[in-house]
Amino acid sequence: MKITEKFPANLSCDACVDTELILTFDCPPVLTGKGYVKVSDYSSGEVVDFIDFGVPAGPVLPRNCPQADYLKKPYVYESGRATNKNTVAGTPSAGYPRDEEKYQLTIIGGFSDGFHFYPAFTEGNSLHIQLHHNLLEQCRKYFVLIGGVVEGFGGINDKNEWVFTTGKVEVKGREITVAIRGGNFMTVQGALDFIPDHADKSNAYTVRVKNGDYRELVYFRNKDYVSIIGESMDKVIVHYANNEVFNPHPALIKTNERPGTFPSRRAAFAIDNCTHITLKNLTVKNDAHGQAEGLLVNGSNNRFERVHIIGSGDALQTNGSALYENCIIDGEGDTVLGRGPAFFRNTVLNSRGPFMWIRNTRANHGNVFVNCVFNGEGENAVIARLPDNNGMQYPDAECVLINCVLCGVPPIGFYPIDEKALGAHLCEFNSRDKEGEAIDLSRRHPSVKILRMPVDEQTIKNYSDCKFVLGADFDL
Repeated sequence: MKITEKFPANLSCDACVDTELILTFDCPPVLTGKGYVKVSDYSSGEVVDFIDFGVPAGPVLPRNCPQADYLKKPYVYESGRATNKNTVAGTPSAGYPRDEEKYQLTIIGGFSDGFHFYPAFTEGNSLHIQLHHNLLEQCRKYFVLIGGVVEGFGGINDKNEWVFTTGKVEVKGREITVAIRGGNFMTVQGALDFIPDHADKSNAYTVRVKNGDYRELVYFRNKDYVSIIGESMDKVIVHYANNEVFNPHPALIKTNERPGTFPSRRAAFAIDNCTHITLKNLTVKNDAHGQAEGLLVNGSNNRFERVHIIGSGDALQTNGSALYENCIIDGEGDTVLGRGPAFFRNTVLNSRGPFMWIRNTRANHGNVFVNCVFNGEGENAVIARLPDNNGMQYPDAECVLINCVLCGVPPIGFYPIDEKALGAHLCEFNSRDKEGEAIDLSRRHPSVKILRMPVDEQTIKNYSDCKFVLGADFDL
């Protein structure tokens, strides 16, 4: 088995600091499930990164946590930046014991608790190795040694066999380019890590992502005024296999329910404690199933335009004021989850199970859809459900549909509705089928209000206005 190409090339001098290591062979490589990769400083011999491939990537069975509870005090987002260079991955960021389970672990986006990750994958004749984040530095020379990772491959044992030097990150103004080849960074995460926390509007950053397949887990926090703009929605694919099993909440701390709770780590692409973030012209996708968001948003004043979101259960989790325009959302059930307020316009939703489970309180609006399309792909593709959730109910949940097209939605529309949630604000106006004919709404759940002109004209006008839903301070 012979190497036909290395990336970065041997003796190259312009590698990105977030580079993958890619070996291409004369036949498809097969991983052994053991061995190592070591990256060292060429001058000093200091080991900069070491991956033990005998360590499993992450859990494959659900964790049973009967004693887990929500944090007693709101989770604190530290302003400092924890990285694999200055912090041991797995260092708790809230008051709970360190998890001693032995899995691959890396710090992403300043979250010291870390994420389980896949350090390598094969594609055709190529082996892709993904290092721990933020360990390579600019303008520094490294060498790579590899042993026992691929069947039939003797490895790289000479420090002069694979040598590369990282380049200087030269950003013009505050516009950063991400590209598989030839950008400031090779990953979206690398670009986001470069951006300082909590920039103001006068120091807004733009990340331009060139067409390509980006297999990476993206998580960033404490960012403001950042636009991430893809070259095209269908050709910029940012994806990863992640879910609640692979990256669960800590054994003693629940997450994903109340404001101020411990952050969830199960999404492929997560925006956490951020404001004024724009995503545009790209696809974010979770390759796993289960509770597995393609996109998870916590913050306010965030907007998404021409974004294709693909996930499993809870494909989109949206918390805090967010605007979704001309998007596509694909999921397998509870496809939109969250606490709102969220305004969807000219967006297509495809769901095998219920389209949403709304959990907003009376403090803000919930989910509002204007000129959207709902494609039900299963018998139980109701618009929304509001069941009892282990003793928790959502009596103030809000879901409003205005001028939407519904295909494959059961006549009851909203079901089940727990008796303690019968006061939820569930409304429809002018729902039509794909031929444009009015849908018979007489069999809707009794808790649903059917809006009609002219008696409900002001209500319809209000809910057609994203400012009414998202708040007067939402920037358009």
